[in-house]
Order: sequence, then structure tokens, then C-alpha cells
Amino acid sequence: MSKQILSGNEAVARGAWEAGVRVAAAYPGTPSTEILENIAEYKDDLYATWANNEAIAAELAFGAAVGGMRSLTAMKHVGMNVAADPIFSGAYAGINGGMMIVSADDPGCHSSQNEQDNRLYAEHAKLIMLEPSDSQECLDFTKAAYELSEKYDMLALLRMTTRVCHSKSVVETGERTAPEIKPYNGDWTKYVVLPVNARRRHILLEQSIAKLREEGYSSPLNRIEMNEGATVGVISSGVSYQHAREAFGDTVSYLKLGITFPICGKLVKEFAAKFGKVVVIEEGEPYLSTRIKAMGVAAEAPDFIQGELNAAHIRAAFGIAEPGEKVDVSGLQDAPARPPVLCAGCPHRGFFYALSKRKGKFVGVGDIGCYTLGVNPPFNGMDICICMGSGFAIPIGLSRALEAQGDTRRVFGFVGDSTFFHSGFNSLVDAVHQKSNVCLVVLDNSITAMTGHQENAHTEKNLQGYQVPAIPIEKMVLATGLAPERLIEADPVDQDAIGRAIDAGIANEGVTVIITRRPCVLLKEEIKARGTKHCEVSAEKCVGCKACMKIACPALAFDEAQKKAYVADTANCTACGLCKQMCKVGAIGEVQ
Repeated sequence: MSKQILSGNEAVARGAWEAGVRVAAAYPGTPSTEILENIAEYKDDLYATWANNEAIAAELAFGAAVGGMRSLTAMKHVGMNVAADPIFSGAYAGINGGMMIVSADDPGCHSSQNEQDNRLYAEHAKLIMLEPSDSQECLDFTKAAYELSEKYDMLALLRMTTRVCHSKSVVETGERTAPEIKPYNGDWTKYVVLPVNARRRHILLEQSIAKLREEGYSSPLNRIEMNEGATVGVISSGVSYQHAREAFGDTVSYLKLGITFPICGKLVKEFAAKFGKVVVIEEGEPYLSTRIKAMGVAAEAPDFIQGELNAAHIRAAFGIAEPGEKVDVSGLQDAPARPPVLCAGCPHRGFFYALSKRKGKFVGVGDIGCYTLGVNPPFNGMDICICMGSGFAIPIGLSRALEAQGDTRRVFGFVGDSTFFHSGFNSLVDAVHQKSNVCLVVLDNSITAMTGHQENAHTEKNLQGYQVPAIPIEKMVLATGLAPERLIEADPVDQDAIGRAIDAGIANEGVTVIITRRPCVLLKEEIKARGTKHCEVSAEKCVGCKACMKIACPALAFDEAQKKAYVADTANCTACGLCKQMCKVGAIGEVQ
């Protein structure tokens, strides 16, 4: 036993190891990414891998669980939409070894396109749901999830949020206790979800839920905190409990629900009966309050704003003044906004700059990744971006709509190399098969960049550092039957080369695929190779035309007084050479 300071994600990884997990799979996505990265460090005890998408990760983990091993799959909240198919049917089938799904929700959209509340998935798919509120509970609840999963033959969902995933606190760790691998005894009546089996399995699943609901009455995962003199009872879960504690302190009593599906009605009713006023504190959807009110409990549920909850929101809802002395902030200003931008030297900048010079000739459809930032001025590279893989699927329908209106603009779709493997390839197959009139672009920067440089099927090493075959994107593209002359590869920083590729994509009828190839500048190998190389602007040669400023590189600046451009951040400059191509007077050069 030892004490460590761990984030919630690190604690889940540690808890999975202590619980004897032997197989873990995920697709990277903030705020869940670090779970798999930390589990992978236990390479002597388990197998951990990035899958091409969340459905594959869930299916891989399910296969291991059916085979008798404890397994884990982790994803951000929107990833659970991708994994929903195997999760819903897998819940009916049940398991052999325990299986836990981690959903890392993102209230406040810190790094996501929506705020969906995946607590609703637990009830819908019929999953055991546990909600930890700090790092210690992340470890403890993870271990408990496997016990409950195996006891009730159910899939378990550990529902976390960004604040729990990334906040750190002291955790008391233990040792690994790995149960024996359970023998695999093939049972088609259990694991083949034909209608005749699914109907029977559904009944058994409901019986397990009823038994687990009863266990919730005495489970230590649900906790009552009574405070002397309190006349108000607060019911909460997850990080919302922490915010409630900060807002109310010991002036109220608490029912902290650790098991939030199924909710033990007997426990809730007995707690509520002790108080003249019961309040439900939660962020996101009214998941708890709706179900508690349905039990006949007259609970109040403040109408918090959508987004991430905090103690100030709770105090405001109940008219409680902020504690401590009031501070006059009338003369203070907010910090300036810092919207995300493409990194200095990012290969995507070259592509979107070249594309922006052809305004009026294309409509851009984006996807989820670093390149989504191509939407920002001055590039304005896309009008639409919805979800992973849609960058290749939406253009198929959009191109039909534009053609019907007589709109001659070419529809361009963008995905990254990791997204291509995630779900872009299937859409490419449809585009080729349907003879769509689109140009589809794979922006290959050799890594899953936005989430922190995770390996994918295009890299030569896997999550645990072992050599693996890199799957060639260009061969997959040609395997669809696309004519070789319709596949164009180009360096996105080379403006002549990428310009020719884009022009061909605009001019061609039918499907054209462009693969832009240049590694992410933040890869360790790239940083080491360039050393201290950076660009420098000659003040004598610079004529102040601002042509170099059009690429919106964060390393460049312009001195309005001197009417000269200059490299304001040499440490940030990567000497990619894009600005040199902009300069018509040769004022920009490289220095070591």
C-alpha cells in the first residue's frame, strides 16, 4: 500500500491493473485519452491497444471478457455513440470475465462538439453505472465495477467527466490481484443474440438489475452523510457532489449516489423522509431529478445553466452569497481570449492557405482533428463539421444537393490519417461506389495529433512500443477501385505541388483523392531533426507587403511602426518554409 497523487484517469488505469484487467482497448479522445496511455505501461501484465474506432475497441474488449478475462474499453462521450451497437447487444449477452466501459463526458465542451450526458446510456442500454467524484473513488469504483460485472453478468459503465478525469488528488494504491482466467465455454444461446436468445436474455438482464437495485441499499458505493441540525437533504453524484459540498459545507446532509443505475429507490425515499426539503444537485441533463421525482419524492432541482457546474452556480441558484470579503472587480478586465490556432509549422496550414486562394470554387466539409482549425480566418476552409468520419460522408449528399441547384462549386471533404482509419474509409468506399462528384482529402501528419500523439494503424509502433506493420493509406484508397490517376499525393507546404493537386480536384469529374503528406512538427523525431533551425526576416530586404502574414503563422509578427515583418518567436518557428514561399523579395531565410 502506498499513497500517490493521481489524476482520475491515472487512478482508473491503476485500478484496472489492481483489479486484474488483462485486455484494454480504446480510441483516443479527450478527456479519456490518458487512461489507455497509463494502462499501457503495465505491459508485463496486460495487453493494451489503440483500436481504429470505439466500436472496435468495445468489441475487442467484449471478446476478451467472453473469453474469461477482465477487460476495459475507454472513450470520450461522443465515442460511445460509435460504440453503441456492440454495447447494447453485448449488454443482453452478458460476460464471462468482467468488463468495464469508461465514458468520459465533457460538460462545458472543453474539447468536444456537444455536451451529451451519457448517464442516459446506462438506463437505455441497461449497464451498471458507477460515478466517481475524485481520484480515490476512480480507483475504488473501477475495482468494484469488475466485482459487480461478474456478480450480475452485466457490463459496467464508469461514467466520468472532464473535471474528475483531469483533477488530481491523493490516492491510496494497492497491489494487483488478478483472478484466474475463466474457461471459455462456447454457449450460442447466451452469446449469439438471435431474437429467440435476445428475448430470454432480456428477461435475465432485468432480473439482474432488480437484484443490483436491492444491493444499492447497503452498498458502500452509496453514502449518506448526516450533519447535526441540517434540515435540507442534498442528493448528488460524481463531481456535482464535490461542488455541492463546496457550496453548502456541513449545513446540509448528503446522499451521495455512487451507483446511479440502477438507483435504489428504497435508499432515496428513506433519506428524503428525514428532511422537510430535498434538493438534487447535478450537471447536464436532469437524470437523477427526473427519476427521483418519479419515485414520488418531492425533490427540488435547480435549473442550472447547461455546461459545467461549479459551486458559484449552486450558490447563485440558492441565493447564497460568496463566502469571504467582497472584492471590487469593477476596474479589472478579463484576460484576452486565446482561441486555438494551427501550430507554427503545422502542415495543415499550407493546405488550407492554398485552398483559400481558390475561394468560390469549392465548399469545404471538415472533420474532427487539428485540421478543424482550418475553419478559422483567414482560411475559412470549411462550412460544415459534425463528427468523426463525416468529412467524407457529408460531401456525398451535399454534392448531390449542389448539383440539383446548378451550383458548380466542388465539394471538398477532409479527414486526418487517424480519422481515415476510424470511419473515413467506409465513406470513401461509398463515394467511389456511388460515383460521387467530390474531392476527398486525407491530411496525413503521421500521427493522431490533436489528442496528444497517439499511435494509429498508419504508425510503425503500437501503444506499448512494439514494432507493427504500418498500413498504407494509398493502397487502401486504390483498393476501392479508384483509378490510380485520381489519387494525388503532395506535400501541403509546397505551394506549387499542393496548388496543382487542389486544381486537379476542382477540375476532375467524379471522385478525386488527395493525400497530403508531412509529419506533425511536434513529433519528437521532427523536433530532434530540425534542432534549433528557424526562419529570420531580413529588415533590409523586407518591403512591408505583409504577404507572409497571410498564412497566420503564430511565430510571425509585423511591426506597424517600422513596416517590417519579423519572427517574434524563434523557439516556436519550425523553419517549415511556408513563409519563404510567400515572400517575393527573398527577405526570409533559414538560420541554425
